[in-house]
Amino acid sequence: MAFQRTTYKDHVIEYIYDGLREERYRAGDKLLESRLAGELGISRAPIREALADLVRTGLLEYRPQVGHFVAALSAAEIIDSYVARGLLEGFAVAQGADNLTARDLQLLTRMACDMERFARQDRRRELIDIGRRFHAKLFSSCRNGQIVAFTAQLSLKLHLLFYKHWAGVYTPEEIRDRHLEILAAVREGDRQNIEQLIRRHYIETGRKVVARENEYPSMKGRD
Repeated sequence: MAFQRTTYKDHVIEYIYDGLREERYRAGDKLLESRLAGELGISRAPIREALADLVRTGLLEYRPQVGHFVAALSAAEIIDSYVARGLLEGFAVAQGADNLTARDLQLLTRMACDMERFARQDRRRELIDIGRRFHAKLFSSCRNGQIVAFTAQLSLKLHLLFYKHWAGVYTPEEIRDRHLEILAAVREGDRQNIEQLIRRHYIETGRKVVARENEYPSMKGRD
């Protein structure tokens, strides 16, 4: 694969993320720098940077003197991640709501409708990707860079879980309507309501995902 040098690390992250999403890598699997470098045709330096970033997201764990492994998430860790994401994103969106223009809100409305369409067609990759862009557009309107960065870190892990379980969590109409409800709150401009709504959105989703994960485990390792 030929990458521009400035984007090596990002491409490595996306490559590993795709492997997790398609379950080529599962909980407990060890990721070798040498193997990844060979598969991607690049040096180990960006591989090492990407692995460190993925440790910070919670998708990987690093064991000193042993290496990097795909993290196994317990039910409590999944719930904690959703609660934390709701707190961070709720605050970020509430603080940045005034920075979203009418054009931004129109774009976000179309994205929510596209989510329904992709869900109906069982186009999971497109559904999750547009969901990531929808939420990133919302929380990135916040001017607090630290909050935005922490929220983005949690995003990867939670979207990975939703990728597998969405069909048993919400109907296509519910996916659309839940996101349109957030946009309605943003238009009203009530910061407290925005925060509470987004927190509730993530808490409810977290509970549903845990129920599905217990039934159809995806991040607990191989048999």
